Amino acid sequence: MRITDVKVFVVGTPPPHFGGRNWVFVKLTTDNGIVGVGEVYKAQFHPNTIALMIEDLCQTYVIDTDPFQIESLWRRVYYGDGYERNDHHQHPDHTVMGILSAVEMACWDIIGKALDQPIYNLLGGRYHERLRSYTYLYPDLTQDSIRSPHTDPDAAGKRAEYYVKEGFTAVKFDPLIDVMGNEDPREPPIDRLDNAELVVRNVREAVGGKCDILIGTHGQSTTSGTIRFARRVERYDPLWFEEPVPPENRDEMARVAQKTTIPIASGERLSTKYEFRELLEKQAAAILQMALGRVGGILEAKKIAGMAESYYAQIAPHLYCGPVEAAANIQIDVCSPNFLIQESIHKFDGFHATILKKPIQWEDGYILPPTDPGLGIELDEEVAEAHPYLPTPDGR
Repeated sequence: MRITDVKVFVVGTPPPHFGGRNWVFVKLTTDNGIVGVGEVYKAQFHPNTIALMIEDLCQTYVIDTDPFQIESLWRRVYYGDGYERNDHHQHPDHTVMGILSAVEMACWDIIGKALDQPIYNLLGGRYHERLRSYTYLYPDLTQDSIRSPHTDPDAAGKRAEYYVKEGFTAVKFDPLIDVMGNEDPREPPIDRLDNAELVVRNVREAVGGKCDILIGTHGQSTTSGTIRFARRVERYDPLWFEEPVPPENRDEMARVAQKTTIPIASGERLSTKYEFRELLEKQAAAILQMALGRVGGILEAKKIAGMAESYYAQIAPHLYCGPVEAAANIQIDVCSPNFLIQESIHKFDGFHATILKKPIQWEDGYILPPTDPGLGIELDEEVAEAHPYLPTPDGR
């Protein structure tokens, strides 16, 4: 069996754009008609440029190869193939790794279909019968004046209560999101710390002991500012503190971990086992959040999950994109004993359901893993083609 064709879908998501404004899907087809799909997570160029990069990489490394040869493909792309265009690459670049992740994901989809098995059965078998999931606190779009549940204490409590009624047993929010910017991390002003603490308190009071609260910051604070904030909110017993400082300095993240009782979660902006090794060795994070559309694919994520086991660390794969990466996350979650919880976007309803021929199944706070072969999903290509990504007037 050989891969004979590649097709890329650059999909524009309809408002309110939950999961991002565009999704980039890869479709590989073999000479015996088996199709596999994958998804790129937030590569660093215009999505239409990424589509051209995918086609280029596939023509160079993928077309006319055996989809079963995952390790060989991965190493040719990551380490270099000895030719001048890719010699001594060997670096966890987000764009290269995002494209490789999507292609690798599609190869696994083909392998599972060829063997008539879900991918998790090929990576250790079904360890978890169902998967606990959480969602961000999204604003109530039915209100005339939309208040952010991240930074408005009253809205935060009400939206947390809403999601508990929907069946969720964990919710995430960033109470310091208004400190974010494109600058280096900064010390949060005292009034923002006061407000952020009130947001956390209101969420805890709204959900009581029925729901875990996840503090999902984005590395916008200095180490000292993060430690100050963590001490304020420890009493509300968050399940984790996510990306408390930027992910590039694992030593500083480890310093935060040593100063708080809240478990540290990180990993959405890292790729390959090599970057995750540092998190584990430095004891910078106890919960690893690899994004399977960036980290290097399904097998790389499984290797990272195995590394984490030896440190008693758990995995909680990141998700803020489309349902194909979500399906890959689910496959890894099912076969990983140290799985903790899976990020979802609401209940995988809305456009996440529309673009699949059979939606991801969610029930009473849990994802129900598929039993169909491969990724267990099928992309509705008619829907994908009916929603092309159209750049905004400024070209983005």
